[in-house]
Amino acid sequence: MGMTDGQLMVSEYPGDGLPKPVAFPPPETVVEFDAEGLPYTSLPSLLELKMASGMTAPQRMQDLADVMNLIRINHLPPELATQLNPYVQEKFIELWNVAQIREDY
Repeated sequence: MGMTDGQLMVSEYPGDGLPKPVAFPPPETVVEFDAEGLPYTSLPSLLELKMASGMTAPQRMQDLADVMNLIRINHLPPELATQLNPYVQEKFIELWNVAQIREDY
């Protein structure tokens, strides 16, 4: 995102804003609704966008940590990678492996 002459510029691509295989999809194609009717982004879409963002914009490393925590907290299986865009599949497996490391402080 950037500002030009007082206008907010929003890219259709996560992270660095440059074209890549993962783009922000139309909301109606990735939004699901909970039992109370509240909208939320589908998990595969959220994972793809966060990984593409973290992979292409070094200042967005929190997005990769978010994915690792989603994997850990939700006990996501490594096979979920096959449901994701090929652009992020390898990164998902990498983060899945990191999420298996338990640190006891």
